[in-house]
Amino acid sequence: MAKRKIIIAGAGLGGLTAASCLLKAGFDVEIYEQAPQLAEVGAGIQISANAMHVLSDLGLRDQIMAAGVRPGAYVFRLHDTGEELQRFNLAADHERMHGQPYNQLHRADLHEMLAAKAMSLKPNVVNLNKRALRFTENDDGVELFFADGTSAKGDVLVGADGLKSVVRAQFLGSMPATYTGDGAWRITVPIEKVRKPHLEHVMSVFMGPGGHCVCYYLRGGALLNFVGCIETEEVSEESWTKKFPKERLRADLVGWHPAIQAIVDAADDDGCYRWSLHNRAPIRNWSTQRVTIMGDAAHPTLPYLAQGAAMAIEDGAVLTRALLMKSSVPEALDLYQRNRVERTARVVEVSTFNRRLFHLPSVAEMRAAFSKRDEGEDRNNWLYAYNPLTVELV
Repeated sequence: MAKRKIIIAGAGLGGLTAASCLLKAGFDVEIYEQAPQLAEVGAGIQISANAMHVLSDLGLRDQIMAAGVRPGAYVFRLHDTGEELQRFNLAADHERMHGQPYNQLHRADLHEMLAAKAMSLKPNVVNLNKRALRFTENDDGVELFFADGTSAKGDVLVGADGLKSVVRAQFLGSMPATYTGDGAWRITVPIEKVRKPHLEHVMSVFMGPGGHCVCYYLRGGALLNFVGCIETEEVSEESWTKKFPKERLRADLVGWHPAIQAIVDAADDDGCYRWSLHNRAPIRNWSTQRVTIMGDAAHPTLPYLAQGAAMAIEDGAVLTRALLMKSSVPEALDLYQRNRVERTARVVEVSTFNRRLFHLPSVAEMRAAFSKRDEGEDRNNWLYAYNPLTVELV
């Protein structure tokens, strides 16, 4: 089994994690990426213990700790007054309970670490400028065909090719999407540009009728990451690289807390991005005989729970274990799918629910909702306690 060749379509966080896990386990791996260079867009990313187990096992813990920020708490506030509705301890309690730290870091930094790790295990593991078109499979293997007329053969194909996955589309078709009603603004700002007083080093969620904003620090506190999900009838493309005028962002946040206004004021005029968020129902079939999917290709997740990347990282570890446990590829892919579908579906569904929770129509409803729930205890019980390296696979 360890000599089998695994082809991965896509060199994002999920594909690179899977590659490193598989290479470390003794498999041969080739990644095919459509982009001309290995890079990542985006801004802040949150990595909780469930994903950190995998990254630590790959030897990346110290790098992540050096590049990231460990938030002292998770704090929910009213959008205008800043009144604190709920707070629970995060970083210190998180590591004590789960054995791994909670980190917030720049997505590009994590991508660079994962790419370096994969290439340290196999220098030529990533093949660029390879846009996948289709695949064929039979009892002997699978072949992936590219736009440049070439192809790659292997024993297993893993579609880690994101929301618009070519691999998934071939055997499952398109995934129906429903607009959530939110446009997600994304900016990162050097902290020295933000007028004082600065937000404390916690994960701050400001909630108001019609929207919510999440703020946290990156790169040792040098950058402030901001995501604002604002209800709008204007639907644009799903792309983290789509820029919108800063004045549109400012108009969306009139009347919000001074800390939010200070972040917006400090934003670069050409550095405001907005993505229309769409919801997709969980799917239950991820695999054929020799092909499977992972990450956004399998379970695209809205950002209201901060677990999309973590689920992709978990996928890579569980897939590796399944391939080691089963001598038959179809049986291994079935074991992988069987042990990931329910968990990732729950994450998708809870994330969708959080959107409604963060956008309650009145202050009274917000106060009532947050006085009744113990968010920290709930997440610790089912989400963060999961260890992809040791969880029983059944």
